[in-house]
Amino acid sequence: MWDTETREALTRRHFLGRNALGLGTASLASLFDASGEMAQVSALDSGLETDATGKHSATSGLHHPASAKHVIYLFMSGGPSHLDLWDYKPTLTEKFGEQLPDEIRDGQRVTGMTANQKDGFPLCPSKYKFSKHDNEADGVWVSELLPHTAKVAKELCVVHSTFTEAINHDPAITYIQTGSQIPGRPSLGAWLSYGLGSMNEDLPHYVVMHAKTNFAEQSLFNRLWGTGFMPSDHQGILMRSQGDPVLYLSNPKGITRQDRRKQLDTLEILNSELHAQVNNPEILARIKQHEMAFRMQASVPELTDLSQETAETFALYGEQVHTPGSFAACCLQARRLVQRGVRNIQIFHRGWDAHGRLPTEHESQCRDIDQASAALIMDLKRSGLLDETLVVWGGEFGRTAYCQGKLTRETYGRDHHPRCFTTWMAGGGVKPGITYGQSDAYGYNIADEHGQPIIPQPTKESWTPGTMHIHDLNATILHLLGIDHRRLTYRYQGRDFRLTDVHGHVVHPIVA
Repeated sequence: MWDTETREALTRRHFLGRNALGLGTASLASLFDASGEMAQVSALDSGLETDATGKHSATSGLHHPASAKHVIYLFMSGGPSHLDLWDYKPTLTEKFGEQLPDEIRDGQRVTGMTANQKDGFPLCPSKYKFSKHDNEADGVWVSELLPHTAKVAKELCVVHSTFTEAINHDPAITYIQTGSQIPGRPSLGAWLSYGLGSMNEDLPHYVVMHAKTNFAEQSLFNRLWGTGFMPSDHQGILMRSQGDPVLYLSNPKGITRQDRRKQLDTLEILNSELHAQVNNPEILARIKQHEMAFRMQASVPELTDLSQETAETFALYGEQVHTPGSFAACCLQARRLVQRGVRNIQIFHRGWDAHGRLPTEHESQCRDIDQASAALIMDLKRSGLLDETLVVWGGEFGRTAYCQGKLTRETYGRDHHPRCFTTWMAGGGVKPGITYGQSDAYGYNIADEHGQPIIPQPTKESWTPGTMHIHDLNATILHLLGIDHRRLTYRYQGRDFRLTDVHGHVVHPIVA
């Protein structure tokens, strides 16, 4: 009896589809040298920067010289409140309890949780004090909730004008991770793996960690670090804080490393024969994943052994660093991954969806992430790695200037707000100690240079200065890694796809 894959290969549709993908995979494979770096000719185009030997070098980038070799993305899942952390708005204090002006909202869609509030949209100032750091003229405003992060403000590029169209969690986080609100596209990390390859063949290209939190409301789905229609060897590898750091890393009892090697050799022969029959590129990806898992059996235990870290390092990250799975432990692990050549690390920290008890929840969340975020930047800098490592911090959207639920000065909630929110970046070729863009007096809309609200309409052709759509954010991340987002494409079902779809502009004013 034929197996399912063989039967599928007998149809004309699958024959053509699988052969097209197989040839594409073979062509892509031929572009890489033994180190995993791109060779001189690219599947994207032939206009690559090369080094003196004629080969594409790690420092030249894919399409232009790269500022960064690595990305550490600190993702605050749920939507942190820019108004309570970064975007200082004294006007809200003056207008406490007043209704959000209709001309400011301008008919914007709101969620069903606040659309029919009997109290309307009462303005809600932050209860926290803000102070300016770095210098008084051009410094960065930081809330008292982030005292440690404030100490590294001179390293940060704080963007107050990030925006998106998605207003609910799943489409919003899917959008910023993959460039589409509809599931099925490759994640940012998968695109980087596909475009840049590996700097360490013994560790994954893309590592994902979930930090512990006291408010883990939202689920995180594997597709957020998945490959969509790309081969699965580009997917993120989830590192765990309990048991094996990576699932199925240990051999079963009675199986030695030599036994495992023999098993894999035999399995590769069988898989190669099957691939010769059906030309399914996913079989090649499976072979690569088996080999990666075998190498990781040796490399991961050394990676996760923190005993060689100094007391000074532990003190830098704080007491929580000793708790497996804490945000601090994940940040220290991220630095160790960068040291070992891993391209892309993403740490998810859930629980920022503060609809009703924002002060209680955000205070807890900030205790989790504040010292560790600052420590990561300081640790990278003292290790000489910050210049080549881009650190990104942010969520899928921000929170509203008006209150959700009962309004008091001490406790309040905020609804989802996609129209204007804050992200920050550090290292990796961005300008340090600056803010980019601004919101209006209410922290509700992006504002122009005169403080007047604007509602940018992102298109392929135009870009509004002072703004950063999430496509622009991803385009800028790729740019700093040496990639032109318009030229990093993957053909699927007759169309060339890219992370930024048909949108996105590099925000050059923040590039050093």
